[in-house]
Amino acid sequence: MRVTICIGSACHLKGSREIIQRLQELVKEHGVSDKVDLNGAFCTGNCVNGVCVTVDGELFSLKPETTDDFFAKEILGRL
Repeated sequence: MRVTICIGSACHLKGSREIIQRLQELVKEHGVSDKVDLNGAFCTGNCVNGVCVTVDGELFSLKPETTDDFFAKEILGRL
């Protein structure tokens, strides 16, 4: 599974660094590093609602405080 987090300036200001750090922690905690490929990308033009994150091409908007729920539903829920 490919998870891409925007690291463009708008998303950076909205917390992309915190989201990346938390996703890295969650992937490690759940032992799914062999199944989840975390990547960064520059602006994808979808940063209106939050940090742009894609899971296998499907677009989501995250905030640092929604990262854990997102991981459980959209990442663990698909494995």
